[in-house]
Amino acid sequence: MDTQAASTPRGRRTREAIVDAAATLMYVDGVAGTSVDKVLAASGAGKSQMYHYFKNKEQLVGAVIDRYLEQVLGNQPAIFTLASWADLETWTEQLLDVHRRAGAPIACPLGNLAGEVGDNPKLAPLVDQAYRTWESHLARGLKTLQDNGELAADADPARLAQAAMTSVQGGLLLAHIRHDLTALEDALAIALAYLRSHAREW
Repeated sequence: MDTQAASTPRGRRTREAIVDAAATLMYVDGVAGTSVDKVLAASGAGKSQMYHYFKNKEQLVGAVIDRYLEQVLGNQPAIFTLASWADLETWTEQLLDVHRRAGAPIACPLGNLAGEVGDNPKLAPLVDQAYRTWESHLARGLKTLQDNGELAADADPARLAQAAMTSVQGGLLLAHIRHDLTALEDALAIALAYLRSHAREW
């Protein structure tokens, strides 16, 4: 994102506080319901500090998207080191563990934003890029399986990763709306079964 980097520890703390406050508010109230004044009040930052780091609200939303992606990936560390079918099962378990906590199943923060800004020509591509980054880790893991001879040579890791992401997002949405983890459990089971259907036959 084209935002001003903080050059001092104090500046970094201020910028982080602004992004943290905006991320929390936008998760609950949405982008439209989160004003700059609300972010300033929640973060304790001044308006001049806000506009030093973010020229406009769209740049702030971009930073929030980055924060959401960081949080989402941080809850599924296995996705960074996928190298076997067992690793893929660990990845799905990590996703489920997040939604087994008190107050869960929770809405995917990226999914929340996508529903609100999906038609915004400036913000939609930023959400899409976050999803593509998420998918890229899964695709890289699948490519590793392919290189190791565990995934069929004619399989397309990127396309498989997209299919798995489609299933995951649908499961997250229904699990949150219905307050029922089985929707996500079934979606992940379907995703794994589909990926395994492309395993190399010996």
